[in-house]
Amino acid sequence: MKTYLSDQLKNALSSLSITYDGDIIFTRTKDEKFGHLATNIAMILAKPQNINPRELAQQIVSNLKLNPELVTRAEIAGGGFINFFYNPNYLYTQLALIQKNIDQFGMHTFGQSKKVNVEFVSANPTGPLSIGHGRQAVLGDVIARILSNAGFHVTREYYFNNAGVQMKKLGESVRLRYFELLGETIDFPEKHYEGAYIRDIAQSILNKHRDSWKSFDFVPFKNVAEEILFDDIKKVLKRLNIEFDVYFNEDTLYKNGNIERLITAFKEKQLTYEKDGALWLKTSSFDYEHGPKAENDKVILKSTGEPTYRLPDMAYHVTKFDRGFDYIIDIFGADHIAEYPDVLAGLKALGYETSHVRVLIHQFVTLLKEGEILKMSKRKANYVTIDELLDTLGSDVFRYFLIMRGHNSHLNFDLELAVKETMENPVFYIQNAHARICSIENKAISKGFNLSDSANADLALLSADDEKDIIQKLLEFPDLTHRLALVLEVHPLTTYLEELAGLYHRYQTAGKKNDALRVITSNHDLTLARLALCQVTRAVIAKGLDILGVSAPAFMTREEEIDTP
Repeated sequence: MKTYLSDQLKNALSSLSITYDGDIIFTRTKDEKFGHLATNIAMILAKPQNINPRELAQQIVSNLKLNPELVTRAEIAGGGFINFFYNPNYLYTQLALIQKNIDQFGMHTFGQSKKVNVEFVSANPTGPLSIGHGRQAVLGDVIARILSNAGFHVTREYYFNNAGVQMKKLGESVRLRYFELLGETIDFPEKHYEGAYIRDIAQSILNKHRDSWKSFDFVPFKNVAEEILFDDIKKVLKRLNIEFDVYFNEDTLYKNGNIERLITAFKEKQLTYEKDGALWLKTSSFDYEHGPKAENDKVILKSTGEPTYRLPDMAYHVTKFDRGFDYIIDIFGADHIAEYPDVLAGLKALGYETSHVRVLIHQFVTLLKEGEILKMSKRKANYVTIDELLDTLGSDVFRYFLIMRGHNSHLNFDLELAVKETMENPVFYIQNAHARICSIENKAISKGFNLSDSANADLALLSADDEKDIIQKLLEFPDLTHRLALVLEVHPLTTYLEELAGLYHRYQTAGKKNDALRVITSNHDLTLARLALCQVTRAVIAKGLDILGVSAPAFMTREEEIDTP
């Protein structure tokens, strides 16, 4: 309905020679006597049009061409609100359509199988994945699910570097621990990796090779560590139900000549210069489409011959362009916020089209335990790993808690709340609504009802306010999933599911207090109508949870489950 009304309003504005490309916001009215949905679009546009808001609202309403089978009228209220009144039968006809097409409900085809590359996690194999990596992993996976739901063909990609300074430090760290295990006294460098996992890897090498590696440099130690750590990373991702289509090794950019070709291209366009033995990119003169313009030029090749992060990242993006993706989505942590604008500006300076690239920056995660911040350091490995959190919380809670806030916001991960298996925990709150409906359906079957008969139920019997509220909330689902794919946001879906679950819990509680509102009643036709509502609600909750990568249990054995007939 919101999409329909938005289209009609934009058509009316066009008739008034007013162009508006933004989103039109609708809110539910508190009382149906004022309509069902309201918008303040006239109040927003009144000032730039130099017109009174109510007068503009009247002009908009006069130019609306509404389908009376959907909306009977639009009225002006207050200082310029436009209130819309549904056809009394609209809720029931729409619920019947949902019933009939429940498998496709909330799915879209506007993606038209266009190819989308979603790159996320992309952590180098220098240690176990942290909760920060977890936020990016879940965010990327859910965005990929949202896009698939909208009809896009999605490739999930993991980019990693098994060379470079950090990997060298990893190898040296394992090598030093190896010598330490052989009884030597080691002065361990401050910036090397100190975690217990380094000692474990060194011990595994010692167990297998004894002291035969004493003459080796860091390389074989690095190779063993990389294999072990990358295997662990993949196992953790599998526990999160995340699988990648492509693992792209940065090292191939050097072996295949991508880096050299990129440097040559910059030089041929006179976009570089040498200074202090380093190769500089003239970023201060570039046109920046993504992010703030650089005030200074940036080094892409150090005097040592080692590239900075920007150079391989640019070469990597060229491979994405060459692979023909219609859209490219990069998901980075906040520590990349200064680099990616330079990468895309450099590619644009070479003549590459970058408007189809979207970069999402997620903020940091703070792990809270009993109100105290758990401090984390990857090199010292004094942090809680995803594996440990999954052992404690399970995948459902871990995933949900990492996406129930906008990725632009800092996230406080409350362990005390996350471990609770009560209705305070939003994951259990939503899952419990699904389980309660399953319980009701089973009870109806035990009383002789055939659930398939609800397909022909008289839905107009759903006249209670709580029932209408649930139907209206269900009707919001397709608009929501459509919008999520456009704006690449995740957390509004968690909000929606909590609200839908809340409406259903309220409905069930009302039934316990008032027999007339119980789902299973002595009135056979009314029971079938209410079972139809329950079935659709269960299906939508399951669909939403599936997009989030969270399970929808058919039963829950926890104390907060309420057996509601």
